[in-house]
Amino acid sequence: MRTATLAGLGLAVWLLSPLVGAQQFEQVGDYQVHYSAVNTSFLSDEIAEAYGIQRSRAHALLNVSVVEEQDDGTTRPVNAGVSGSVGPLSGGQSGLSFRNVRGAGDTRAQIATFRIHDDEPMRFDLDVTYDRNREPARVSFIQRFYIER
Repeated sequence: MRTATLAGLGLAVWLLSPLVGAQQFEQVGDYQVHYSAVNTSFLSDEIAEAYGIQRSRAHALLNVSVVEEQDDGTTRPVNAGVSGSVGPLSGGQSGLSFRNVRGAGDTRAQIATFRIHDDEPMRFDLDVTYDRNREPARVSFIQRFYIER
């Protein structure tokens, strides 16, 4: 039980890391769409097991979360839907299968795993639904991954 609690806390900290560290996000009106992708080998065994994530040097995890800026300057997590694809710049995009995860408190995120290619830039094209009454936000970025040998 203690391990599961620590694993949940670890994932919650990781899920929040885009909000406090090197910020990768798109501003859409009063909303911030945060994203980060890391090799799954960087995850602890406990976190990977608790959330059913396969740890592998050849797989990465994409984490997408959305917060809404409040009038007082704070932010509030938003339950957002995400769909999209990833693939090498040379072509051959593959669909991403996202699932919703909740961490400690109000932390919410959508995560998806995908296969990486060593030293090859990969393009991400995401549609993020943060408000039912608006068109999804289009978020695209390119990231290069390296496979540890």
